[in-house]
Amino acid sequence: MGTKEDVRSRLNIAEVVGEYVRLSPAGKGRLKGLCPFHKEKSPSFQVDTEQGYFYCFGCKAGGDLFSFVQRAENLSFGDALRKLAEKAGVQVEAKYGERGNRDLYEVNAFALGYFREHLGGPALDYLRRRGLSDATTEAFELGYAPEGWDGLLGRARSRGLSERQLLEAGLLTENPESGRVYDRFRGRVMFPIRDHLGRLVGFGGRVLDDSKPKYLNTPETEVFKKGELLYGLDKARAGLSGGAELVVVEGYMDVIAMHQHGFTGAVASLGTALTAEHATLLERLGATRLTLMFDRDEAGLRATLAGLDQVLGAKFRVRATSVPSGKDPADALFAGDEEGLRTALSSGLDEVQYRVQAAVEAHGTETSEGRRRVLMALLPRMQNLDPLDEGAEQMRTIACHRLGIKPEALLEWIGSKAKRRTLTDTHLAGMSAVRAEEDRELALLRQLLVDPSLLAKLDGTTPWRNEAVRRVMLAAQGARSPDDILEVFRGQPEEQLLIRLMFEGRDTGAISRTANELYEQKVNAYAAAAVDDIQIGISIDSLRAEVDLLKRQVAGASPGEQMALLRQIGELQRAIEAEKRGRRAHA
Repeated sequence: MGTKEDVRSRLNIAEVVGEYVRLSPAGKGRLKGLCPFHKEKSPSFQVDTEQGYFYCFGCKAGGDLFSFVQRAENLSFGDALRKLAEKAGVQVEAKYGERGNRDLYEVNAFALGYFREHLGGPALDYLRRRGLSDATTEAFELGYAPEGWDGLLGRARSRGLSERQLLEAGLLTENPESGRVYDRFRGRVMFPIRDHLGRLVGFGGRVLDDSKPKYLNTPETEVFKKGELLYGLDKARAGLSGGAELVVVEGYMDVIAMHQHGFTGAVASLGTALTAEHATLLERLGATRLTLMFDRDEAGLRATLAGLDQVLGAKFRVRATSVPSGKDPADALFAGDEEGLRTALSSGLDEVQYRVQAAVEAHGTETSEGRRRVLMALLPRMQNLDPLDEGAEQMRTIACHRLGIKPEALLEWIGSKAKRRTLTDTHLAGMSAVRAEEDRELALLRQLLVDPSLLAKLDGTTPWRNEAVRRVMLAAQGARSPDDILEVFRGQPEEQLLIRLMFEGRDTGAISRTANELYEQKVNAYAAAAVDDIQIGISIDSLRAEVDLLKRQVAGASPGEQMALLRQIGELQRAIEAEKRGRRAHA
């Protein structure tokens, strides 16, 4: 028997990893590529061919070729070892506890041979009437469990298999009172169910008439766990690495019909909702988009999205749709409505847009209480600030548009646990997309964080509109460094705002030390000029606000009052022009 080291010596880690990742040279003995374990746009994943290890500088995943296959295929070490041993042409000994699973796969393979042998007559006629070609029937290994109580059991005994082995595989049923055992599947078309690695883990059986239950699956076993399996994934996974969309349908026949008609991204859950375990597996396989195609009306699809696990929404772009004719996908395709299916796949309800719309319809946006409830309803889906979570980013964008909220204010609120607990009318008003002077105030604060000594340039009379800026400006008096300012607000809601502004003000990028010093000199020079310019801008905005207020008062004033108001407006407008000339002089 071979060992782990025998397997390692016969395989090149670059070749193993290269089956999952497109690698390119990155220096002597190094290769790089996009990490398969997290989403990224520039490669941070490297393989050291001399040492035989991989490492990702982004998600910190690392190890040898065995741990790579474990992660990539969601396998135990034993299964990864056996997979690589088969690739290397080495026979390895199964460890304790691993032989049992191999027995289950082998027992299922024996049962599949028995079911395939009996596919003929009424069962084959049924499949042909449904529209399946013989090639499709062969590709999906469909079979038939004949009538009778012990056909499979008798065949198993003649081949040396025990009742206990068939019971553990879920192929027999035991009467608890009499202790008698008999075949679980009888008089049913049999659909073999494989996991994403193609291992035969169980079966689904369908009756040929209208008797109940219509479908019967293998019960939970050591290898058959419904919440982790998707029918057809072993075939559909081939397209995931290329960004193909995964289409989740409701039945075995829907999957098979769609594959027969070229929709090879179709899979089906085994009578359960999609789970967090499904999400983890699909993410590792490279899935990014899911379409739920069910035989339901729009209300049913909305209910499906409402009950969708938030984990799935966070990991994938999800839509829900149905065939326009109201038929299930298999019936639609066999009726010749392939175009209708394509139309359905290109449309449907977007999960992110649906959640926002549902929250707005439920709570409204006309009142502070309604807006507060909308934000709290959307918070679980919006709070992931990972820039690669496109769904969360899209939801924040839509929410800002629907609620009239400034994006930076929403991010600040999301990052503040205290504000989440006490989302008052004042907080909501502060988040609203108001006049540009608040943006100028934040820009001024950003420059002061570059160089706090510039505080001396302010005359102390500026009427700050942004409450957070006002508090920071008061606390910053006498500060000598950004850290002095930050320390005042340690653990407070303003801390996140200050950190963000500090990063924005000093985003140097990956540059050399010399270039960084020149950058700092330019930043400091710019900051001094920017403070003057921004303060003038704030002053102009404040004067314009006063002009607008006086203009509104003119309409309802007496003739004498109107003259006085018009004089004030003229004086303010001259002041605005003077400020503009001052800005041009600074430029």
